Amino acid sequence: MEAVPTLHRGSCLCGDVSYRVSGVLPDFEVCHCRQCQQAQGGACVVVAPIATSAFEVLTGAERLTAYRASPDKERLFCCRCGSPLFSRRDDSPGVLRLRVGTLDHVGSARVASHAHVASKVDWCEIGDDAPRYPGPRPG
Repeated sequence: MEAVPTLHRGSCLCGDVSYRVSGVLPDFEVCHCRQCQQAQGGACVVVAPIATSAFEVLTGAERLTAYRASPDKERLFCCRCGSPLFSRRDDSPGVLRLRVGTLDHVGSARVASHAHVASKVDWCEIGDDAPRYPGPRPG
């Protein structure tokens, strides 16, 4: 009997953009930089690095709008409701950074690391034992 791949589904707030990810979700990365705070409207962003080959937009591809806050990174969001869905870096064309909050379920994935903790807001404490880096993650 052949194994059935794991499928994860998610969408934006209004539901116009929906997607699926095949395979096991990697552990999450948390970024506390000021740019992520502004882009998310919160204390940090939680992302899962996903191979672009494992990601498929099911509905609403025409609603995806991109914004470049820096020359090497593109953030994609729903143009109707504004939900940030994922970002892509020019130096990593085979990977997108999926916004974990848009997934319907996350399974057993956990936080792997925290980056840019030197920019962390004072009013939000980190409550796990994952490695913390004052700037970008090494490697």
